[in-house]
Amino acid sequence: MVHTFPMQQICANAWCKQGFEITDEDLKFYEKVSPVFNEKKEKIPPPTQCPECRRQRRLVWHNIMHFYRRKCDRTGREILSNVSPDKQHTVYDINAWWEDSWDQHKASLSFDFGKPFFEQFAELLLKAPIPSLHAQPSTDENCTYTNYALFNKNCYLIFHANGNEDCLYGFGVKFSKNAVDVLNAFDSEIQYECIDCENCYNLCYCKDCENCSDSLFLDDCIGCKNCIACHNLRNAEFCVFNKKTTKEEFERLRAAILNGSYRTYEEWRGKFDAFLSPRPRRATMIRQCEDCSGDHLYRCQNVHESFDVKDVRDGKYLDRIFNGPNSDLYDIYQFGVKVEMCYECSVVGINAFHVCFGALCRNEVNDILYSFFCQTCNHCFGCVGLHNQEYCILNKQYTKEEYETLVPKIIEHMRETGEWGEFFPVEISPFSYNETIAQEHFSMTQQEVEEKGWKWRNQTDEPPKVEKIIPAAKLPDSIGDVPDDILNWALKCSVTGRPFRIVKQELDFYRKMRLPVPRLHPDERHKRRIALRNPRKLFSRSCAKCSAPIQTTYTPECPEIVYCESCYLKEVY
Repeated sequence: MVHTFPMQQICANAWCKQGFEITDEDLKFYEKVSPVFNEKKEKIPPPTQCPECRRQRRLVWHNIMHFYRRKCDRTGREILSNVSPDKQHTVYDINAWWEDSWDQHKASLSFDFGKPFFEQFAELLLKAPIPSLHAQPSTDENCTYTNYALFNKNCYLIFHANGNEDCLYGFGVKFSKNAVDVLNAFDSEIQYECIDCENCYNLCYCKDCENCSDSLFLDDCIGCKNCIACHNLRNAEFCVFNKKTTKEEFERLRAAILNGSYRTYEEWRGKFDAFLSPRPRRATMIRQCEDCSGDHLYRCQNVHESFDVKDVRDGKYLDRIFNGPNSDLYDIYQFGVKVEMCYECSVVGINAFHVCFGALCRNEVNDILYSFFCQTCNHCFGCVGLHNQEYCILNKQYTKEEYETLVPKIIEHMRETGEWGEFFPVEISPFSYNETIAQEHFSMTQQEVEEKGWKWRNQTDEPPKVEKIIPAAKLPDSIGDVPDDILNWALKCSVTGRPFRIVKQELDFYRKMRLPVPRLHPDERHKRRIALRNPRKLFSRSCAKCSAPIQTTYTPECPEIVYCESCYLKEVY
């Protein structure tokens, strides 16, 4: 096959200009997902932006963790929304949006071939009602302050979360119970301050663990129980700092740590960090995979340059895709659950087939192009906020024949304007840059954001309605000395100075687990958990033991000792 363009591309963004490669496999995928109308394939061109810039562009369409009070544009009532009140978008309360009693086609446009597509889409995005949160009310119970969440019960401030019960302050929480302050908890019960743990029970301060139980301060352990401050262990029991101990000594030490003292936990955190420092790390976390590259990949086949992905076959440039089977995916951020043949999407899932250039399109969606927040829809192009619809263009209803005739003409127009094959521009997102998940992974200053012509929103906390605000640093050291009145106070974060509340469900958990009350705002705690993970980027290094070339998420400047998978496994087994 002869190609008329170079295999080495330069990112089209003037501030980037990074080189990136387009392979024959990439070209085959773009050909495969190109839509067909009236038996003619409308070929999707290769991307013009590098993988990093494409990731950043997708993330700007997701405000996951910021809530605001604003008026519902249908009922007039005050609602909780992730769209700030200064934005001019039409926002319906999530319950009102899901009703069938309003005309979804009232806010629609006839395509104007005298204007660029994205200009018309931006106009529709302001007019068409979008839901206040990314949720489905009938699936959650007692979960007011959650977002990007389904099928949860008695949960508070958890995000990107499904099928959980009694979980607080978490991101990426799946099918877990009693998990507090966690990042990526899967099928687990009773976790505190844990990161990337699966099928675990009763863990505190653990990271990258699987099938572990009744342990504290573990890193990259599998099948371990009753262990403290251990790394790289497999199927071990009663170990402390990787050394075997007696059951009696373990229980004595565990009781000494679990005494509810903030000072004790901080001391042990320091001891564990010092223990880990000289120990070798694996280049990437890839388990039960075949022909894969990236980090935190599990049960995947032929998946490359991807991060936080499970149960995917044939994919590239993926982030946070879980709960398969999923297949034939490129450039996707978040979700999963039976997703197939999708390209350049943000949050696509639950029986989704052939969605390209879509954001927040899920639940039985098929053949969707350039659409935002469309649920249970088929054959839609350039639509916003529809559910249970088909054969729509810019929210206007067409027959199947009219749709099949008009869409190819629009695509040809987009080729002429340079829009076909590109994801939605950052500038028209409903969210300001620093509200979105993009700021978490591609941190920028206000000046840098505004120089690019993107939106920035100066954030302020609402004053808490409490009896008093006290510095968190002045709390009693022990949980046993913390009074019930703390529920009527706000605490001032020891780092950011931001006030935060302690809720009863949370206090009960700390007391039961003999854990100290945190001194940091929930956002700061989340930020620190994120900082404990490596960036979603691969770097070239050499194995510190055998000198073989490796790809790793540890930068060349990182002081950690990094081994290739073969050398690392020899250390473990």
